[in-house]
Amino acid sequence: MTPQETATLAPPMRVPVTVSITRRVDSTRLPEVTRWVQSGVNLANRREGFLGSGWVRSHSASDEWHMLYRFADERSLAGWERSAERHEWLRAGEEFVEIARIEKRTGIEGWFDTPRPGGATPPPRWKQAIGIWLGFFPISLLFNLVAHHVPGWSALSIPLAVLVTTLILTPIMTYFVLPYVTSKLQPWLSAPSAASRSAGTAAR
Repeated sequence: MTPQETATLAPPMRVPVTVSITRRVDSTRLPEVTRWVQSGVNLANRREGFLGSGWVRSHSASDEWHMLYRFADERSLAGWERSAERHEWLRAGEEFVEIARIEKRTGIEGWFDTPRPGGATPPPRWKQAIGIWLGFFPISLLFNLVAHHVPGWSALSIPLAVLVTTLILTPIMTYFVLPYVTSKLQPWLSAPSAASRSAGTAAR
């Protein structure tokens, strides 16, 4: 089998899709809203490619609820969005919930998303930089250790060696390493800064 035939038979890489939804709810029917929200999460959990979700409110009296959920790729997301059970679930909430805003993000845009009031706001860039470095350093070190044992590698010119390295490491970082690292760092990434905590304390 030729390399071209092998590439044709190889399955396409799956690019995770993150959906951010803001919904306004009837604040007089919170128990019903809460049950409705949880039933939707339970339904999504049964779907192929579902990677998780979360709901938040800015405060206990807010009528805006913010949801973030993620699927492994566009195909699995489309399967959920077109499913009969999802449409039935949405109809069940029409009396006390309305959609205010929907955003979809793929690939890098979804790495640092967390469910927050006002939409999916990423953490500070210095935290993002640390998260990326924590993923990049070990995989880059491992690659270089292995590459030096590959016959002919040391004979490659610097531009060619860098080209090969980035072609190999970029998809590995995008689809495997960074999603794993950011999921492990999520509590730290989403934690409010000292300035934000001080501002919140002063406002009370």
